[in-house]
Amino acid sequence: MAFTKKQKGDMTARYENWLSESQALFVLDYTSLTMKDVDAFRAKARECGGEIHLVKNTLFNRALESQGYHGGNLFEGTSLVGFAFNDPPALAKTFTDFIKGNETRRIKGGFLGKEAITEQQVKALSDLPSLPVMRAILLGVLQAPASKLVRTLAEPARSLAAVVKAYSKKAPVAA
Repeated sequence: MAFTKKQKGDMTARYENWLSESQALFVLDYTSLTMKDVDAFRAKARECGGEIHLVKNTLFNRALESQGYHGGNLFEGTSLVGFAFNDPPALAKTFTDFIKGNETRRIKGGFLGKEAITEQQVKALSDLPSLPVMRAILLGVLQAPASKLVRTLAEPARSLAAVVKAYSKKAPVAA
């Protein structure tokens, strides 16, 4: 189906909007996928705060250039693009889980920020913990010195209380 100039301009504008809002994007070759597979994949991507779209390569390349993305010849053949709006590692994990066990599916690569990343880098990104887990780890690291300080300050009082309790058990009870 041929698109008019206006439709192409609308599609490019939509692509540019997705690119400006996303923190990362990942590209998958979808030649062997059925629409049922694509729909299931889209549902999993939505769960982690991302979106999956089939794109027109030429128009998407124009949008990439206009948004300042550098490198990568990812858009040859069929392209299914995942946009990570909130949590890039979670969407990368969704992509790597989707291709496991099926040799016909492959990740072409992607972009983190505006720099191109390879398939291996997408897989490495998928090994990172998700954003809530990273926040919890960071919070634990930040709270550790304060909790150690509180324990250190409370230790003499706890020791004194233990000594008093031991003496109270040792002393005869007055009638």
